Amino acid sequence: MALVGPGEPQKRVRSVDRSLSFAAVLSLPGVEEICELRSHFGFMAFHGGNLERQTDHIAVQAARRSDASVYAVVQPPSLRHHYRSASVVPKDSAALAAFIDHCDVVISVHGYGRHGHWEDLLFGGRNRSLAEHTAAALGPALAAVEPNGYQLVTDLERIPKPLRGVHPSNPVNLPTQCGLQLELPPGVRGLTPQARQFASPFPPVAALIDGLASAASSWTGQRGPVVGTPS
Repeated sequence: MALVGPGEPQKRVRSVDRSLSFAAVLSLPGVEEICELRSHFGFMAFHGGNLERQTDHIAVQAARRSDASVYAVVQPPSLRHHYRSASVVPKDSAALAAFIDHCDVVISVHGYGRHGHWEDLLFGGRNRSLAEHTAAALGPALAAVEPNGYQLVTDLERIPKPLRGVHPSNPVNLPTQCGLQLELPPGVRGLTPQARQFASPFPPVAALIDGLASAASSWTGQRGPVVGTPS
């Protein structure tokens, strides 16, 4: 792999490489791990950077605004490696291990694009109380900037199975109270041609961060329903 020299712009890679493991990707030049431990509520974005763009920014900013903890993996523009969520294991990262050990509950921020779901925010993960709680916080925040623009899907049966995030090995479900896997379509992350017409920050992205920070700050630690069967 050719490395970009100091001061040279990096060309953004668009094709996804699925050949490397989580541990292998962490060892690549330019890949950054972020781990900030604060409260026992956490945010994750382990497909961040050039892979699922804007997810690390959203997670980090929401965590900082709510005094929550955060773990993210940021791939540079020259890389785009995808690894299965269930393969993201604490034994391969001391930072992830510290984060999981510290947090009681987490929101894992992901990006996706799928025909028929371009306006759907998908609230997966095993902690269904957290899913409902977060949707209640995000709904008004997004409606204020995009009335009727997005659908918040909390019914697991309406979420495509690969995006439900309920497998016990998924890192979102490793903390004691499990967590919420939030899947965001491109539009709400500001990745459409129309979104590029707006000055930064793109209003829905700012609303997402505000809503997630509010959800984290107002979470009372209730255990609530937890899905027990992986799908």
